[in-house]
Amino acid sequence: MDKLLIHGGTRLDGELRASGAKNSALKMLTASLLANEPVTISNVPHLRDITTMIELLGSLGVEVVIDEKMSIEIHANTIKSFTAGYDLVKTMRASFLVLGPMLAHYGQAIVSLPGGCAIGPRPIDQHLRGLQALGARIEMNEGYVHASVDGRLKGAHFSFDFCTVGGTEHVMMAATLAEGQTVLENCAREPEIVDLANCLNAMGADISGVGTGTIVINGVESMHGCTHRVIADRVEAATYLIAAATTGGRVKVKEAQQEHLEVVLTKLEEAGAEITVDDEGIELDMKGKRPKAVSLVTAPYPAFPTDLQAQIMVMNSIAEGTATVKETIFENRFMHVHEINRMGANIRLEGNNTIALVEGVAELNAAPVMANDLRASVSLVIAGLVAKGDTIVDRIYHIDRGYEQVEEKFRILGAHIERIHSR
Repeated sequence: MDKLLIHGGTRLDGELRASGAKNSALKMLTASLLANEPVTISNVPHLRDITTMIELLGSLGVEVVIDEKMSIEIHANTIKSFTAGYDLVKTMRASFLVLGPMLAHYGQAIVSLPGGCAIGPRPIDQHLRGLQALGARIEMNEGYVHASVDGRLKGAHFSFDFCTVGGTEHVMMAATLAEGQTVLENCAREPEIVDLANCLNAMGADISGVGTGTIVINGVESMHGCTHRVIADRVEAATYLIAAATTGGRVKVKEAQQEHLEVVLTKLEEAGAEITVDDEGIELDMKGKRPKAVSLVTAPYPAFPTDLQAQIMVMNSIAEGTATVKETIFENRFMHVHEINRMGANIRLEGNNTIALVEGVAELNAAPVMANDLRASVSLVIAGLVAKGDTIVDRIYHIDRGYEQVEEKFRILGAHIERIHSR
């Protein structure tokens, strides 16, 4: 099992390019199942989750062609099976989203219940209720969802009980081939959902209102091929900006988009960072200063994202002052706290482990630490970068699910980090 060895104490300084957004690319790969012609997705990050999705499509008989620049061409009309098995679906929650496109296009789908990070329950009932509103028959059998429909799905008016990114994307995709108009209420508004809708529209869908709470889909009879470029990964971009702020350094992330990171940039400015935005991307400069503590509450977009909570907590752990971090999206998303405390941080959990009180300390000290989920794992890397001594981060397969070439990118910024291969 690979590990990362980090020699701390170096201020990050340099420039890098943001990778394509994993959470856009994964959904576009599933959306290709709606088309009668090849769909080409470019700027796809080279990540374990992407590889898993490609394997899943291959297991269905779908032909997938990848070039050296990670441009992926999907030929869904070669599909031979409508069953997505447990072995692949259990490793990544997003793989469950093949259900809706297969159901809408082919009238049937059998998909295992999903897996993914252990960050608390993320129920799929909103996905299934949305598909049932479109006329799908849903049955559960031995850990699999069996979905079917006679003819085409039918347009419907459906309101989500709460903002769900995956549910919004899933029902939106299925509704593109439904007969008539579908109106979805209380939708999630993330940029990745907008990106997916733009891709679907390029395939011939008729979707409007994306990025607001109400999405309207006028169903079409069929969808054709297209070529679409994935947007920059806002979570990856912000992770490197937060890492720079934590180490007192300067980093420019090319292709990062300001409009996707407004609240994050505001918090970093509160921490004392100088932010510069131009046509190339976003630059953060701490000018060698120790950050100031910033309090925050995670909430659905456009509020502060849960996927950056662990990273900002590490910054707060060595900041001047005391901060409160409240997690409102997922249970069990403070698993990194105990690992950071092992490095000398002073973080106390309250409110049934939904609130973290972070009192900044002058420095962290290196220690062996273990990753528990994707975002928490990269927060431990940031802690290692600022800590005194050599930190070893174990179970980094979590990082490889969501961060492309993480050690190479940090080395570009001057970090002393290497991957240790172990049996």
